[in-house]
Amino acid sequence: MEGIGKYIGALILLIGVLVLAIPAFTDSITDTSLMIGLLLVVVGFFAHIFIGRKAKA
Repeated sequence: MEGIGKYIGALILLIGVLVLAIPAFTDSITDTSLMIGLLLVVVGFFAHIFIGRKAKA
């Protein structure tokens, strides 16, 4: 994979961190924002691992 493709997992992970951080700084934390942030972080983590393996192969 070339370009941004091999970094898509890390980008998803960073978006998940932003989804978790922005409500924390604005004091508007809800269960929905926590679940979405957690889901994005977990998906980004696994995508980074699996896409990284395919990029090396």
